[in-house]
Amino acid sequence: MSIFVDDDTRVVVQGITGGEGSFHTQQMMAYGTNVVAGAVPGKGGEVVEGVPVYDTVHEAVRHEDADASVVFVPPAFAADALFEALDTSLDLVVAITEGIPTQDMSKVARRLRETDTALIGPNCPGIITPGEAKLGILPGNIFDDGKVGLVSRSGTLTYQVVDNLTSRGIGQTTAIGIGGDPIIGTSFIDALERFEADEETEAVAMCGEIGGEDEEEAAEFIATEMDTPVAAFIAGRTAPPGKRMGHAGAIVSGSGTGTAESKIEALNNAGVPVGDTPEQVADHIEDFL
Repeated sequence: MSIFVDDDTRVVVQGITGGEGSFHTQQMMAYGTNVVAGAVPGKGGEVVEGVPVYDTVHEAVRHEDADASVVFVPPAFAADALFEALDTSLDLVVAITEGIPTQDMSKVARRLRETDTALIGPNCPGIITPGEAKLGILPGNIFDDGKVGLVSRSGTLTYQVVDNLTSRGIGQTTAIGIGGDPIIGTSFIDALERFEADEETEAVAMCGEIGGEDEEEAAEFIATEMDTPVAAFIAGRTAPPGKRMGHAGAIVSGSGTGTAESKIEALNNAGVPVGDTPEQVADHIEDFL
């Protein structure tokens, strides 16, 4: 099985006529993703990579029965694209765009709570169910189908851990890059809850980083709600307090939480082994299986 996406997912690409949108549409389709439409205001009637383009997401849903979207829209216009997708009641929206203003995302987050749509991102690599569908920019060639779920705030860490797993013959059910911005749609807990409910996911790899309290909250969820074993990696052990490192959310406030040490301690207390390197995460996963 899988979570969020499979080979039945019907995808509309918002921003398909742009350079990033058209390139990654081609890559997604080459992987086997069922891209049925594009949506760009004023571009209705065009065809990109053999995909019909509509002026609105609503038209794409009505004409092509799309149930998920991938957003490749510049930051200044991305919030409007997300509002449009949410107003169309899609099952899933994957926001790849980096640099969406936090104020814009706070408004999107309020609207999201009023819907049943799942939002992944923004500022993320997307999601992939190996051998079935990928929505986003993940390199499909390093993934293989199997029994391990993966959720990560970092795209690069996703690739590192997956490559280590695949090279050992350990495949994945679904891998999700949830994004590293301060306001995102899908949290660690959201993803872990879905993996716990998936009968074919026998272990989960979780990649976090400094900043915020998401990993500490996930540790509490793992301890109280999960039977599926989890192994983790936390990036940013040497980051100085108060210094922004990489992602917009990767900043430690000095409040005693949000540090690599506090996250590792919380995970260890929940029974989650934390690797010193991404390769050690694969070691722990191998021990579970």
